[in-house]
Amino acid sequence: MQSEPTVRLSAVRRLYEVSARMGAGRSLAETLQAVVDGVVNGLGFGIAVLNLRHPDGKFEVIAVAGSPEARQALLGKVSAADLFDAEFAIADEWGKLRFVPHERLPEGEVSGWVPDVPVSDAPDAWHPLDALFAPLYSSAGELVGMLSVDLPEDQRRPGPIHRELLEIFATQAGLAIDKARLTDQLLAEKTRLEASEATFRLVFEGAGNGMATVAFDGPDGGRFRRVNNAFCRITGYAPDQLVGMRLVSFLRDEEPDSTRSQLEEVAARNGTYQFERVFTQPSGQAIWLGGTASLVEQGAGQPRILLVQIDDVTARKDAERELRHHAAHDPLTGLPNRRLLQHRFAKVLEQTRATGRTGALLFCDLNHFKLVNDSYGHEAGDRALREIAERLTSAVRHGDTVARLGGDEFAVLAEDIAGEDLAALITRLETAVSRPLPNIAVEVTTSVGTVPITPTSTDLDTLLHQADQAMYTAKNRRL
Repeated sequence: MQSEPTVRLSAVRRLYEVSARMGAGRSLAETLQAVVDGVVNGLGFGIAVLNLRHPDGKFEVIAVAGSPEARQALLGKVSAADLFDAEFAIADEWGKLRFVPHERLPEGEVSGWVPDVPVSDAPDAWHPLDALFAPLYSSAGELVGMLSVDLPEDQRRPGPIHRELLEIFATQAGLAIDKARLTDQLLAEKTRLEASEATFRLVFEGAGNGMATVAFDGPDGGRFRRVNNAFCRITGYAPDQLVGMRLVSFLRDEEPDSTRSQLEEVAARNGTYQFERVFTQPSGQAIWLGGTASLVEQGAGQPRILLVQIDDVTARKDAERELRHHAAHDPLTGLPNRRLLQHRFAKVLEQTRATGRTGALLFCDLNHFKLVNDSYGHEAGDRALREIAERLTSAVRHGDTVARLGGDEFAVLAEDIAGEDLAALITRLETAVSRPLPNIAVEVTTSVGTVPITPTSTDLDTLLHQADQAMYTAKNRRL
């Protein structure tokens, strides 16, 4: 069974891949199909169905992935605005998701298409009549659609990680649908010969995401022509600061030639340039901007323009960074876990082989810690572990790594150390741990086993085993 950090790291990779595929569609139809395809191909569900909400409140099945039978049965089906009310009344709330277990359904009432799969007796098994829904919202909080998923790949009800992944994806899908829908409207307006400037201005200024037009041809090529209020709010600039400014200068592009070549490629394909980059507001606040630049034809004899749309995607980037952090750190102490220790060991070994200078791996086991849990409870034990983790981190040198291996076992990875320096490090670790713990009378100490890291060292597991044996030798000497 995979560990939680491994599952979380895999989740980050899946989220990145399916989000990239979802954002690749230029039209609303492409985006809707990319959403359901992303769920099936990247998020681990066998079937995905997307109901698009129309302005009159009714829902229509616009995209289906994973089952030709489901697609034939559901595609194009239009339902009343209260389609999901009865099911949500009996659903479990999983964050923004809604899960309807089959056992709560009224007897004999089955709506929609039901997959023909075996029924398992396992308590957490997925049942063919189970239903999981993810409401999709625009940036303004408007319900734009409903995503329903079925047949998890492991045939079990999704756990917290997969629910979180689906919820993050649903948030991005709602924004992508809203943006694609708005883009379709704008591009249609701009390509109609009789489209009125008043209509365009109304849509442009009322958009919830930042929008700007940039001249693509002519003497003003590359300069802003118009920006909406949302664009100014997101970037922190006033309209008069932006209009007339060059787009490349505004982005503070570190690779302007690359950006120009990408825009030229967009022009050649009459396509869309997608970007995500860090942007610094005038206040000095750094945010992540995500957006698109679509080439728009204005009609015969008229210069082309770029229609730029941006959103502040800092929250999504922070969520992705948090998932990556969880995948590499111990959730209780915040110390690096075994995965990150392995990564840093590889770098220390590479440096040792390059310089010939010996490093060390130290295995630290706490003595009498079980008495803390037995006498004061596990909550106090957790507080004590966090305190000890901070002490160990303060005792090592800058650049050394303190990792938690599990339970009351820790490891220290130290580069370029031996002899008296290593002995002094061991003494600092022992002294740091042996200080009395707050509100705990148990005398907790540590036994430390060490093993050198030399150019002939091979793998971390072997060294950890040797350091563990050395730790037991040290512990026996204390007894």
